[in-house]
Amino acid sequence: MGSDPSHPKSARPKRGLSRQRRLEVDDVTVVDKPMMRRAIGGTVVGNTMEWYDVGIYGYLAVTMGQVFLPTAEPTVQILFSLGVFASTYIARPLGGIVFGRFGDRIGRQRVLAATLILMAASTFLIGVLPDFAMAGPLAPVLLVVLKMTQGFSTGGEYSGASTFISEYAPDRRRGWFSSFLDTGSYVGFALGAAVVSILQITLGQEALVEWAWRIPFLIAGPVGAVAIYFRLKIEESPAFQAVQDAHESTNAEIADSMGRPSLPAMIRQQWKPMLILVGIVAAGNTVGYALTSYMPTYLTDTMGYDPLHGTLLTIPVLLFMSALLPITGRLSDRFGRKPVLLTGAASVLVLTIPAFLLIGIGPIWTTLIGLALIALCAALWISNQAATLPALFPTNTRYGAMGFSHNIAIAIFGGTTPLIIQGLITLTGNDLAPAFFLMVASIGGAVAVLCMKESSQRPMPGSMPNVETDQEARELVESQDTNPHLDLGELPFLDDTAILGKRDEPEKV
Repeated sequence: MGSDPSHPKSARPKRGLSRQRRLEVDDVTVVDKPMMRRAIGGTVVGNTMEWYDVGIYGYLAVTMGQVFLPTAEPTVQILFSLGVFASTYIARPLGGIVFGRFGDRIGRQRVLAATLILMAASTFLIGVLPDFAMAGPLAPVLLVVLKMTQGFSTGGEYSGASTFISEYAPDRRRGWFSSFLDTGSYVGFALGAAVVSILQITLGQEALVEWAWRIPFLIAGPVGAVAIYFRLKIEESPAFQAVQDAHESTNAEIADSMGRPSLPAMIRQQWKPMLILVGIVAAGNTVGYALTSYMPTYLTDTMGYDPLHGTLLTIPVLLFMSALLPITGRLSDRFGRKPVLLTGAASVLVLTIPAFLLIGIGPIWTTLIGLALIALCAALWISNQAATLPALFPTNTRYGAMGFSHNIAIAIFGGTTPLIIQGLITLTGNDLAPAFFLMVASIGGAVAVLCMKESSQRPMPGSMPNVETDQEARELVESQDTNPHLDLGELPFLDDTAILGKRDEPEKV
């Protein structure tokens, strides 16, 4: 069917293709809800386990310094432990490149299973490491190696998981469904905090330093096996499968138009959205990591809480934040990703100084209020990143481009946040230094948000529309010329209609 060139929403010719047809019902993917729930559930369970593994080290940071560097001064022990945590993020960009390239070539599902297996194994091995008393200087070296292995696997986890969920979710509710990925992350952190707290209460700090620090890491073995089982049960995303079909077809034009470029070519093509991603991730994750990975150390070392209270106080706050994420994700579906992200930036500028002042007053109730304010800021920044960031890139390079740029941002601005904050406090002697650091990061993030295109309720770049019902598919086709969330020129219409949509039966995923 031809297009009306006079209409403002007419399909624009796609380079390399001789013609484009208009959207038809068979082009629209009607999501199979049980399959989608299974895919999202398997991804979230795996992500929860991944971030349990990351989180337990943050809650044992003071203890790990005592175990692996027992002869050093307390300040040196803390800096060493936070430095080891930061070293995890050195390997993340490499993991993002490797797993991202494989994810764009062989599929999201298989790569996500591999990242989870690697994470569970490396975390378990930390639990059986010899300490300094057994192995001397070799012990901290082995710890760094295993933490960097964790970082390598995590480098492919978040970008792959968010890509996977975003490609499965219906366009109108992508923010809602994707927000559960980060909900799983913070539940994982809370589980890590709960396990460490139970050990502190039942065994005491002395036993924790001597031997019990191993238990949270050893738990990763059986828990990881369960998470791997769930992840292996999910199926490939429909958007990736469509690209894979194009590559397997005999139509050279289609394969070329959806080709997977080399890493240098991908960077040349995608450098603008990559820079936008770095700004958004830097802003959101400095707040997130300040709350999850640094705050127990801050409460213990700077504010004078004992290690037990330093951990316990963060648990209700993490659960509060986990409950906020789906709410703010849903708001991004209704009002847009950009308004919610900009509200997050404004909240950091307004609330972080009062939050740290409340924490510094002393009583537990003021500390909890201060932590809750930081959690609110983090929820607004983080809740719809899993929906926003994959939508910056086309399907054929989404995993790779996001994996590379996301992990560069995390390595520079995320994992180093605890170390930078501790260094700022040590250098300046000002307990409000963390607040100023978070505010500067959010200003940069707000600039990035203003430069990006709105993606709420719109198809993912390089993908056909995803809807929840047959009726919604028919309504979308009928309104394609007037729908403000649908640009026909950006949809991957193909000449070979056997590839997308024009099949004997509509594809149900």
